[in-house]
Amino acid sequence: MAKSKESKSSTGSLIEIGSAAPAIKLQNQSDELIELKQLKGSWIVLYFYPKDDTPGCTTEACSFRDAMKEFTDRGVIVLGVSPDDEKSHAKFAKKHKLPFDLLADSEQRVCEAYGVWQEKSMYGQTYMGVVRTTYVIDPKGTVAQRWDKVKVKGHEAAVLAAIDELMQDAKS
Repeated sequence: MAKSKESKSSTGSLIEIGSAAPAIKLQNQSDELIELKQLKGSWIVLYFYPKDDTPGCTTEACSFRDAMKEFTDRGVIVLGVSPDDEKSHAKFAKKHKLPFDLLADSEQRVCEAYGVWQEKSMYGQTYMGVVRTTYVIDPKGTVAQRWDKVKVKGHEAAVLAAIDELMQDAKS
């Protein structure tokens, strides 16, 4: 199973494995309110990404889309979170036929709570943004796995493998 790497955000820390997952109450691309507590009892893949319809984020979203049957066969709910608004998410989801909820965190509260709103740098300039991070939350609402600074290629397969292992461990 992939081990998480330690990293810190400017506003807080990433959530440690074994900790309770912070509450989420955000609108999705259909302007419906999604609350994490309503999903208790299910395995959840919560992936944070920087921006709709950019190359890496599109690849990541489409990889989850293409593996969706494998996730749903296991009873796993996939949720994407970025600072983009509901309209941007709706356009992105429609364009790429994404069959899962994209949650709008335009005030970055959830990103900060999960420690993914961090200082980044590009071309010598520093700015705040989302560092690509994925959490698996177990049916009790506990963080069961975390990937930091995700490399998109093959990530969905690593998440599925980790979920299989976690589900097996939960049975024993």
